[in-house]
Amino acid sequence: MPDYMFLLESRLSPEQRAVMLRVQELSAALGFNVYLTGGTVRDLVTGASLRDLDFTVEGNPSKIAHELEKGGAKILSEDEKLRHVEVLFAGDCEGSISAARDDHYVRPGTRPEIRWSTIMEDLRRRDFSLNAIAISLNPASRGLLLDPTNGLSDIERAEVRALTIHSFTNQPVRLLRVLRFAARMGFKIEQRTQEWFDLAIERNLQQTITPEDAGGELRAVAREERPSVVLKAWEEHDLLESVNPVLAKKHPAYDAIGRLMKVREDLFTAGFRPRLAAPMLLAVLGRLKDREQANVLSKAGFRSAESEAALGFEEESLEAQKELVGRKMNAPVDAFRFLEKLPLDQIAYLMAESNKSAALSKIRAFLNKWRPVRNALPVVATELEALGMPRGTKFDQIVEQVFALQLTGRGKTREEREKILRKLSGIKEPPKKKEKEKKPAKGVDKAHAAAAMGDAAHKKHAAAEIEAMKHAAKGKPASPKPHAKHAAPASHGKSAASSKKSHARK
Repeated sequence: MPDYMFLLESRLSPEQRAVMLRVQELSAALGFNVYLTGGTVRDLVTGASLRDLDFTVEGNPSKIAHELEKGGAKILSEDEKLRHVEVLFAGDCEGSISAARDDHYVRPGTRPEIRWSTIMEDLRRRDFSLNAIAISLNPASRGLLLDPTNGLSDIERAEVRALTIHSFTNQPVRLLRVLRFAARMGFKIEQRTQEWFDLAIERNLQQTITPEDAGGELRAVAREERPSVVLKAWEEHDLLESVNPVLAKKHPAYDAIGRLMKVREDLFTAGFRPRLAAPMLLAVLGRLKDREQANVLSKAGFRSAESEAALGFEEESLEAQKELVGRKMNAPVDAFRFLEKLPLDQIAYLMAESNKSAALSKIRAFLNKWRPVRNALPVVATELEALGMPRGTKFDQIVEQVFALQLTGRGKTREEREKILRKLSGIKEPPKKKEKEKKPAKGVDKAHAAAAMGDAAHKKHAAAEIEAMKHAAKGKPASPKPHAKHAAPASHGKSAASSKKSHARK
């Protein structure tokens, strides 16, 4: 059996891993069994990016959610009837915690009776087999895969399969959902499921989709990585009108969606995990007038605060742009600090829709140049510490000053940074030591002197030989010059010869 926990943990971000461990701890403390379910496990198996963490507990999830809230999580919405809580976990991770339940239908198409159940019953009552998979997070069975409807085989065959013939009758919104899953993953609809789908369309069940359910699908589309393929699939099957007739008539703004999708890829490349639900929703409704947009959101069951936030998003983003190109943001460090605090979805919206070159150039510099410099700032701190400055308030101020200078292009090399750090900290360079001339050893002097004398004698002897050769060439014997030490005997010989001559005369 594959080690799904190892596979899961190896693909979780550090923030997601911390959330999973915290939910495990709280569930164990409350005596609840807890499982990772639905989209999280599906994306794990298919190799898709793990966007959300969906937990199912055999108990009341509100207790866990409120404990998480004490640690910095934010409850986005809570359905007390279904015991379903949407949570923005600490570390900016999205997800949900739900109670295991079973939906009992007295007859197809009626409102279900909700019963709290075990995890296996919860998986069997779900919409499609690829969503009916779970991984246990409990100590006794940690890493165990639960797949009662054989969803793994459907994933391997790249098929979306409904779990019951009454799937679309019981919940007509699944007509939108099956197309969304198939379009997102590039899967085909399983043959029997396609037959049930066609029968539901023939019976006009799409007209019975409630506005609230359609609004839920509209929210889901805004969070998709490729919303265009989903919207086009809805249009091909004449289902966009079930979401909203005005949107179906004027069509989604596919150009705006495409620009935002490209920006999403750029942000992923820069190391971000953007949540672009608000700007993407505006892009989908881009062809509608302001009043029509408000009407669509109202009918789709958006709460007033949620609707106001979505409709005011554009104006808020443009206000931020106005401040970004103002005089107060001329210095790169000021623009960096402003963009660092600006919500990522507003940055993405400006990248996709702004025509202000000054704003766009600063945003690109922030993503591609300034942030790498910021990430390398610990190197500057290490260099300052190596110069002998202790860490503290002044230390941090100097590091920030160097960062501001680096954003202007200074301090790129280590030598240049050291000069800047010394100047800012007041740490002077140590005085250079004068190098003393080394005297050669006595033995070396004597050896050099002997070698010099030997060279001189050799040269003198060579000169004498050359002189002899010249005389020989002229036919005269060469008169070798006596060495100085033989001069005395030569003169003595001369005197002896003279004495002999005088004796002969006598």
